[in-house]
Amino acid sequence: MKAARSVKPITMPDSWRDIPWGEYYRMAIELRLQNWWPKIYGFHLLKLGQLSAELDTKLSIVSHQVNVTSNAINADVIASLDYLPFENKSVDVCLMAHVLDYSADPHWLLREADRVLIDDGWIVLTSFNPISLLGLGKCTPVLRQKQPYSSRMFSLRRQIDWLSVLNYEVMTQQNFQIMPCSRPIKRDGSRYHTGGCLNLIIARKRTLPLTPTALKFALPRMSVKGRVLGATRNHSEP
Repeated sequence: MKAARSVKPITMPDSWRDIPWGEYYRMAIELRLQNWWPKIYGFHLLKLGQLSAELDTKLSIVSHQVNVTSNAINADVIASLDYLPFENKSVDVCLMAHVLDYSADPHWLLREADRVLIDDGWIVLTSFNPISLLGLGKCTPVLRQKQPYSSRMFSLRRQIDWLSVLNYEVMTQQNFQIMPCSRPIKRDGSRYHTGGCLNLIIARKRTLPLTPTALKFALPRMSVKGRVLGATRNHSEP
């Protein structure tokens, strides 16, 4: 029997500053989320991972925000992201900045976030785009062991497929920051690109009712015109 291939664990950076041009990536993501935070409502927001904890979410109308990281840096709760210490359906929003890129099992991580999200809850995903200049760097042996090229990069389409399996409705999908070393500008926050270094997906958890309801519909009324067969005989006949 062929042994299953093990995925080499990847360590998430403790800060955006540990990634080349990471501060530009952080600023670009914050610009993209500015128009969305007033639309994302709820009571509890989880910021999963060190990179999520550093994102500015002051524009969010969600009052209770908790940083969950695997170390003590910017942490409100220190825990493994693979086993979140929260009850089922207890969180309104999950912010996952580049968490999938640094996970050995991104499918499990999505399922764990799905577990704690309430019905119609929000999930915000950011990631590196493999179809970009960063993706070209990942193909270079010299750069492959360095940040951010050492991370696992998943395309927008692949992540959307994972979310569709969990029955999520994608509200927006964006690709931006074409040049890694360029400082993001405010007027670029609403423009859509292809081939950018960063991906953004905002989706909502949709839950179908498990109890089927009876279909209520009216049968078309059939009007019978004329007399019933056998009733047309004249009663005067013998």
